[in-house]
Amino acid sequence: MSWLLNLYETYDSNLDRVGVIEQKYNGQEYTLLPISHTTQNAHIEVAVTEEGEFHSAFVIDKSNTSTLIPCTEKSASRAGSVIAPYPLHDKLVYVAGDYAAFAGKEGDQESFLHYIKQLQEWADSPYATSKVRSIFKYLRKGHLIRDLVDNNILFVDADEQLIEKWDKKYESSRQPDKPPIFTSVAGGQESVFIRFNIYSPGDTLATEVWKDPEMYDSFIRFYQELLGNEDICYVTGSKLPSTERHANKIRNAADKAKLISANDSSGFTYRGRFTSSNEAASISYEVSQKAHNALKWLINRQGKTIDQRVFLVWGNDALYIPDPTEDSFSIDPTPYVAIKKSFTNQEFAKEVSKALDGYKSNLSTKANVNIMILDSATTGRMGVLYYRNMDKNLYLDKLQKWHSTCVWLHRYRKDDQGEFVQFFGAPSTKDIAFAAYGPRANEKIVKGLMERMLPCIVDDVKIPQDIVNSAIHRASNPVSMERWEWEKTLSITCALINRQEGLKLALDTESNDRDYLFGRLLAVADVLERRALGEETRSSNAIRYMNSFSMHPERTWMTIQRSLQPYQARLGTKATYLSRMIDEIASKFKINEFNNKPLSGKYLLGFYSQRHELYQKKENNDDAVTASAEE
Repeated sequence: MSWLLNLYETYDSNLDRVGVIEQKYNGQEYTLLPISHTTQNAHIEVAVTEEGEFHSAFVIDKSNTSTLIPCTEKSASRAGSVIAPYPLHDKLVYVAGDYAAFAGKEGDQESFLHYIKQLQEWADSPYATSKVRSIFKYLRKGHLIRDLVDNNILFVDADEQLIEKWDKKYESSRQPDKPPIFTSVAGGQESVFIRFNIYSPGDTLATEVWKDPEMYDSFIRFYQELLGNEDICYVTGSKLPSTERHANKIRNAADKAKLISANDSSGFTYRGRFTSSNEAASISYEVSQKAHNALKWLINRQGKTIDQRVFLVWGNDALYIPDPTEDSFSIDPTPYVAIKKSFTNQEFAKEVSKALDGYKSNLSTKANVNIMILDSATTGRMGVLYYRNMDKNLYLDKLQKWHSTCVWLHRYRKDDQGEFVQFFGAPSTKDIAFAAYGPRANEKIVKGLMERMLPCIVDDVKIPQDIVNSAIHRASNPVSMERWEWEKTLSITCALINRQEGLKLALDTESNDRDYLFGRLLAVADVLERRALGEETRSSNAIRYMNSFSMHPERTWMTIQRSLQPYQARLGTKATYLSRMIDEIASKFKINEFNNKPLSGKYLLGFYSQRHELYQKKENNDDAVTASAEE
């Protein structure tokens, strides 16, 4: 129950955001829902005058369909043929008193009767606003569809029945083109959702009904008096009106999965231990509403969704917390852009600490960090796959350790100007998935890896060896991918290996490790041939034989070294510096270690560091070549 309590507290900490419309990066609107409210995609907006008369209507543009509507416990979880009207905005079958006459289903009149009775109770209550009364006054007349047909919003055939599907035979001088309603609604016209507004000619700044805080408060106070019996809430410990129905639409407006559900009294949900669902877990209506609404808001605001699996991190008193699944560049790019020649792990850890100090100072001493992963196995059921509530200092310390140990030099991120920048740091878990399994990996594989990596970050667990091995295998096969993809895969793989080995970030010229030395040899061979090729873009022999080299280093090195001879001849004295370096590195081997035993991932660290060092010192190397030639 701790995740429910923390979400409930998060809601109460952000009451000033309730009903405030925010936008995601793609322009989609969302808000922290008031309790007893939900969202629906509306298709038609009907404007009613203050006197309760029809004024106008139009088909809503798809970018503006999301509508905040009041709801009851029953309507929020309605399904199938159950009659459970929303209190105000709803489908045509509920809000239109003349639905049976235009849709040919007399039994559907019952839906309208339930709806209008419920709306009347609200309109007659002391909490009702003038907007509610005006809408009720109009709808009780029962001619909504007739008004929409007369205004060319809905369309009927010769028998005065709603057209199910538009056909050319319905074209006329009055309606020559396909009406907007048929492209707006996935089903027939009878499935349209109607939202209502009030037309006020003298008030051009009037707030729409579904965005009016006064309307939210009106329904909340009205509905509070209709709630069920009180019971002990297992979340707060207080005696409050309880509920057995809990919210869906958690990940998006079309999401039917619920986190809490016990509606199967004939199955095995709670039978055998309890006689009713509230004996298993009693949750108050207020807590359920606030917790679920806070969760929906947080997912829209800062959640990350991969194949319907949600990764969410938030703080109780400060919503934005560094995401453990992101790379070091996302925390604070400033410390990582200026690359030092001899960056040690200790120096880099200090830089990461500086970046995280800002988050520490923005959180109170009692602040906690919540980490949650959600997913659903079926359409109607959702589970919490992972949940941690951590002290914020402990969390940030774990994050600091991850970003200063799983670290390497990367060049695949872009700045605000769209230019590639290099940065020291840890890769994101999503990029690790692509490095291990390729950029076209199935989303199920990606989300599974991201979930497996999370304990490595927040609990300091060792990275699963199969992930590291898969990344090493791909990084050792550069001819199977494009240059940019291989470079990205290589740097990410080096970060994973460095997490295990804890080597220096800069080139370690003192290391006599066999695998590291073989990697250095391969890098020098690659750079030497690359310089001889000049403008040619084909891969060097070192790159082409890289996969074979990782499995049979001694035998493959003989092939690579023989292939270097014509390039050394082409460069002449300019190859002297690199040729001497090959000799120097080879001299560090112990005789019995220069063999065909397969290389570990450490050879990639030696390869990357040596190659980077040579590219960084190109001008100095040229000077060294010139000096040696003069000698």
